[in-house]
Amino acid sequence: MSEQTTQDPAAGERPSGVVIVGAGMAGVQTAVALREQGFTGPVTLIGAEPHQPYDRPPLSKAVLLGKAEDSAFDVDFEALDITLRLGLDVAGLRAGAHELDTPEGPVAYDVLILATGAEPVALPGSEGVPGVHLLRTLDDAARLRPVLERQHDVVVVGAGWIGAEFATAARAAGCAVTVVEAAGRPLAGTMPAEVAEPMAAWYAESGAELLTGARVARVEQGAVHLADGRVIPAGAVVVGIGARPATAWLDGSGIALGPDGSVTADSALRTSLPDVYAVGDCASFPSARYGERLLVHHWDNALQGPRTVAAALADGAVRTYDPVPYFWSEQFGRFVQYAGHHAGADTLLWRGDPGDPSWTVCWLRQGVLVAVLAVSRPRDLAQGRKLVEAGARIDPERAADSSVPLKSTVLQG
Repeated sequence: MSEQTTQDPAAGERPSGVVIVGAGMAGVQTAVALREQGFTGPVTLIGAEPHQPYDRPPLSKAVLLGKAEDSAFDVDFEALDITLRLGLDVAGLRAGAHELDTPEGPVAYDVLILATGAEPVALPGSEGVPGVHLLRTLDDAARLRPVLERQHDVVVVGAGWIGAEFATAARAAGCAVTVVEAAGRPLAGTMPAEVAEPMAAWYAESGAELLTGARVARVEQGAVHLADGRVIPAGAVVVGIGARPATAWLDGSGIALGPDGSVTADSALRTSLPDVYAVGDCASFPSARYGERLLVHHWDNALQGPRTVAAALADGAVRTYDPVPYFWSEQFGRFVQYAGHHAGADTLLWRGDPGDPSWTVCWLRQGVLVAVLAVSRPRDLAQGRKLVEAGARIDPERAADSSVPLKSTVLQG
């Protein structure tokens, strides 16, 4: 994250009250960061769910497998003088009045921070069908836990990150698992073919069946019907075909949204309305580093963005947010980590054999390292992430030698 700062001419006096909509990672981190940065005004955190604010990544792992009851954040909100309003839906925003509309009446704000995250995309025609599940909330995980305990035959629709993680958990619980993917390979929307294809072997290795190029025609209780006529028995169906920013409630508010539904924040995470910021999965931001607007649906973005906004609100100095995106995924006995953004890369380098338990891929643009994917090679990821942040130019020949530390491949001058 860049530490460039400028004085905000519109900052004026420090705001006397901050309202945060969304009590997930981004919202909680914003509230906590405000206090850590020395903000002393009122802070209110509004969450639509009735549960204490919780972290989402464990839902597809420890919580789902019954190794943990929940994943509540270890935050003493009372000690931090943060007001929680849980189980409260926010229906609209009236910018002129500086108010939010809720079933319990209007909520006024001096500064508003949007942290509503993303919501899963439903499989068309599956709404209301018994046995069809999404996995996004604590309640979703609670409904799915008995499915795994009873070792139902499970069909997972979508071979993306969440599909792979759920398939991993279901196999660990002893379920028979079939993963149905409309594209010709896993991770088709996020990874190039030569990188995603080796990952397809992980499914069979774990005992799960992966069907690619398989489109779902319809889902009924107990079965998934494919477009080619195949019928797959399903004690449960778990849908993991993507997520979209949870911003429908902002229609008509004056907040500018992108074609993907994201709040189009500026480089300081300010929205198109005064006194309104946006952080986490619901917001896109312009990246000077990568020369395009990014929408990052990952935990690290929900951690870093709030610190930028909180610092600005605490001292009135605007900070530019331009991070190196980072995420990780635990699947099929492997720890997969990614740092950077490879869309504009012109060179792909392998470090190691993708048939081995651990390997790394590096992406370069005009000789500069722009992204790293490391499979069970945490040292490569740690070193590569720093090099991406530094905009380092590396020696492709040395970088392709997995015995050479990545930090030793930097070209000087």
